[in-house]
Amino acid sequence: MTTRLSLFDSPMFLGFDDFERTIDRLKKTSDGYPPYNIEQVSENQLRITLAVAGFTMDDLDVELEHNQLTIRGKQQDDTTDRVFLHRGIAARQFQRGFVLADGIEVSGASLDNGLLHIDMTRIVPEPQVQKIKISGNKKKSNSDEKSSNIIDVEGSDD
Repeated sequence: MTTRLSLFDSPMFLGFDDFERTIDRLKKTSDGYPPYNIEQVSENQLRITLAVAGFTMDDLDVELEHNQLTIRGKQQDDTTDRVFLHRGIAARQFQRGFVLADGIEVSGASLDNGLLHIDMTRIVPEPQVQKIKISGNKKKSNSDEKSSNIIDVEGSDD
């Protein structure tokens, strides 16, 4: 039996199981195709650019589910009536995934000259501090018990 160690095994990281599974899934599915760039366009603007030459808008699908951005490409094989002497450009499928941090929103996607651009905006949240009230068992002090007894005695009509 092998024990797998992970950064998320630390007791300081509670509730990160889904995040760890996402990282494992992305490690298994990542190959070098299609090549991509990630650039910071401005302070709060990011852009992912994928080289998808030969793909049309109908061949591409961009989805965002939870914090997982997935880009899929599937070309139709139109070679039924063509005879190739050499075929170096093959119709190919791909799936490329990116995990987006909390606060990153996809603002749009465009296809231009074989490059798929996905624009994102980083939403900077206002810092929030939450005070947590501490509660405990309140014990009555002897003076509280005496004063309550005095009130009871004074209030009785015996």
